Amino acid sequence: MSSDIPITTKDTSAETGYLDNTLRPSRWADYIGQKSIKDNLHILLTAAQERKHPPEHILFYGPPGLGKTTLAHLIAKESGTQMKVTSGPAILKVGDLASILTNLAHGDILFIDEIHRLNKAIEEVLYPAMESGVLDIIIGKGPSARTIQLELPSFTLIAATTRIAMISSPLRSRFSGGVFKLEFYTEDEIGEIIKRSAKILDIDIHEAAIKAIALRSRFTPRTANYFLKRCRDYAQIEKSPLSKEIVEKALKMLGVDHLGLNGADRDILKTMIEKFGGGPVGLNTIAAALSEEQATIEEVYEPYLIQLGLLERTPRGRTVTDKAYGHLDIKGVARKLL
Repeated sequence: MSSDIPITTKDTSAETGYLDNTLRPSRWADYIGQKSIKDNLHILLTAAQERKHPPEHILFYGPPGLGKTTLAHLIAKESGTQMKVTSGPAILKVGDLASILTNLAHGDILFIDEIHRLNKAIEEVLYPAMESGVLDIIIGKGPSARTIQLELPSFTLIAATTRIAMISSPLRSRFSGGVFKLEFYTEDEIGEIIKRSAKILDIDIHEAAIKAIALRSRFTPRTANYFLKRCRDYAQIEKSPLSKEIVEKALKMLGVDHLGLNGADRDILKTMIEKFGGGPVGLNTIAAALSEEQATIEEVYEPYLIQLGLLERTPRGRTVTDKAYGHLDIKGVARKLL
């Protein structure tokens, strides 16, 4: 299947064409943050290696950009095995999954991103593959239909999702190696990630500039690295060192304020205030007012707004907080009583 991409374990630090791969940690020592998860994975992988058996199935969940895919790559490298990569939306039919599973070798890792988007029929084929290492294929229809059972090589399924609630309980329970939630990073951890990335990219950056980027990074490594690269570009064009002043100018040009909010974040808050009196208002109503997908608001924007204390979830809907009014410098708005 074209979506199956074998992992390569070569050093990509010299490859300038794919900066995201260049900045992706290739050793556990370089993976900053998520200490509890790393400790648990170390025990799981070490025990599996001593038993000479593939690790048990693992599920990672959390907002985008926190390092779920990177953890999967590190597990593959630590285990010394190949990893095949696909995603929930790419597996459209049972035959697609069967093709992937039957092409795995002993000890391979199958990484499925966005696993919450698998349909129920495909999930049911996955259950026996995860539990018993067999693939049940139904041939024919109606009374003449028959089932053929194929044995699969021992493999490890690593899955990632941003929407754990959408994964059925039967599927979730089959991740016997553990279900791990990735937490937002601290500013200090983000600062360490920026320092590491700046060293790889050979960027001379001031300490104050590191703090300025970390403060606006949404507690997310992916965002921090994106901001670092854009600030580097701005400094290069301005023929200036990468200072705090340059960071502030570059991110202002990107529409990012001192809390890390971008135009879309502010639009959500302003729409809720101006059209719905600050809430409470339902997610579907907010999405309709902004002509945006509900899932995008819920997965991409909302976690950070809640983390900052600018938005609250209540039984009656989403509500803008006093802190958001202050940040947006909006006064004299009649707020609805909760």
